[in-house]
Order: sequence, then C-alpha cells, then structure tokens
Amino acid sequence: MNFTLRVWRQDSPEEEGRLETYEATNISSEASFLEMLDIVNNNLEAEGQEPIVFEHDCREGICGSCGMVVNGRPHGPGEGITTCQLYMRSFRDGQTIYVEPWRAKAFPVIKDLAVDRAAFDRIIESGGYISVNTGNAPDANAVLIPKPEADLAMDAAQCIGCGACVAACKNASAMLFVSAKVSQLALLPQGQPERKQRVISMVEAMDAAGFGNCTNEGECEAECPKEISISNIARMNREYMKAKLFSR
Repeated sequence: MNFTLRVWRQDSPEEEGRLETYEATNISSEASFLEMLDIVNNNLEAEGQEPIVFEHDCREGICGSCGMVVNGRPHGPGEGITTCQLYMRSFRDGQTIYVEPWRAKAFPVIKDLAVDRAAFDRIIESGGYISVNTGNAPDANAVLIPKPEADLAMDAAQCIGCGACVAACKNASAMLFVSAKVSQLALLPQGQPERKQRVISMVEAMDAAGFGNCTNEGECEAECPKEISISNIARMNREYMKAKLFSR
C-alpha cells in the first residue's frame, strides 16, 4: 500500500509549525500506524533528513503516549483504540493522511507530534491519590465493596491519561480525564477520608492548567480509547458541589 502523508512539523514550542508532505510506499496493510511512521523515518534518515518526532512506549494500547490526531480524529479512525493499535488496513491505498499533534493550550507542542502533557501530572499530584494508610493487600481485600461500585471504579480506572478527550473537545476540556480519576477513588471506601478535598484540589488544578470547560457534547467519550463514560463527569460535578457546600 502507498500513502501520502501530510505531517505537522514544528521545531520547538516557540517556532511556527507547518504541514509537510511525505510518501509512505510499499507499506503492509498489517503494519500499525507507528510502524508505518518508523518506515518513513528510516527513509528520511537514510536521505540525511530529520525524522518525524512522535511519542511511543508500550505499543500495546496501555500507556497512551502514542497520541496524535489522524485525519481529524484523536488516535485515528476506529473505536476504543490508541494510535499504536491502528492498522494501515483502515485506510485506502493511495489515500492522503493528515497527522497532527494534540491541540490544546495546556498541551504545548514540544516538537512535531510530541506534546507536553505535564498538566495531567500536576492534576494527579494535586489529589489523585490516597495518602492515608489503608494497610497491605490482605487488609484491602478484607474490605467488602459492592460489585456495582467496584465495577464502576474499575471502569473509571481504565483511563490511561492519553489526552484524546482533550484533543477531541472543541473547548480542550479535561473533564473526562479528571472525572475518571475522581470517580475511581470516590467509589471506593479507601478513598473516602480525602474525598472532599480531592475533588476540589483536582478541579482547581485543572482550571489552573488552562483546560476549557465541558459543554456535554460527548466527543471525549466517542474518542476515548478506553471508552470512559461521560457519566463520570456528572459524578464529579456532584462531588464538587457537595464538597464546596461542605467547606462553607
């Protein structure tokens, strides 16, 4: 298969970016999108050109670092997948493919397709953890948790923090990410002692990072590789309202 790539190139956060054209030729339909980019980069290096910078790690849909916008969709066409799980058979032979980084004020471009997602780390550092002593594993297993709550907590815990929700949202909102982290702990007994302060601190850190607000259009849920439900956003809003009322 042969493709024409229109790839965003940006030398640094301070520089202006531009789309550049590359040819990807003799690509197997079974190659992943990242493997296709590897082939293109090998050819660029062989020609003495600078390779396209993009992030990756596990290449198994676990870490989420491979995030990029492919033909206008975070992680590309497909449901419930990361970019590393996107295969070239999803495209037509001869197709032109546009590849761009996440677009958000809070995710400044480092270079080319790589963006700085440290804002997510700062949100987690503000309260996305349990600091009280909950004992060791046997102690935790001794705490009975109703299955519906356990299932909801596990669903929220699937969030890998890739940022696709931010890239998909016209407001660059991080509400789905933050609500998943808030819900994950608010639903479990171990998360109760810090429940109120946690949601206040994480929402304030989200706002300070420059993310937009949610207007309930659902693009985040549609593009999330782990299919996190926007019902978590409603839960976080309730948690936040109760915490603020209690603090008064």
